[in-house]
Amino acid sequence: MELANIEKLVEKYLNAETTLQEEKTLSAYFASENVASHLQEYSYMFGYFKKSKDETFNKTIQLEPRKTKRKNWKWLQVAASVVLLISMYAGYGEYEHRQQEKQLAQVTEALKLLSTNLNKGNQAVASLYTYEDTVNKIFKTK
Repeated sequence: MELANIEKLVEKYLNAETTLQEEKTLSAYFASENVASHLQEYSYMFGYFKKSKDETFNKTIQLEPRKTKRKNWKWLQVAASVVLLISMYAGYGEYEHRQQEKQLAQVTEALKLLSTNLNKGNQAVASLYTYEDTVNKIFKTK
């Protein structure tokens, strides 16, 4: 195999652009005895790939049977749901209470403003009564 072609294939392999046939060509080249010195590091890599392909795992894996603790989780889920609903109900009650307090404060403020304006009107009417009394004294009508 031509060395320039192998270098191009190695470059393609490192960029993950090779086909399966090209990878077999590289594997065969690096398995041979006549590997260029500057490409020697890749022969170790391809040798490792070939060796690891033949490895198998022979031990048996002991799996423990699963214990049924799901019932406890279901009760916990139900309890959490109940607590969530109660807290939402209590929070909504508190929200309503605060809204009512705000509305009461707004109504109180509006009534104070109305009272202030009515008192100003009463003072104006009182000055009119004074004026009317003075007019009546001057003209001596009733």
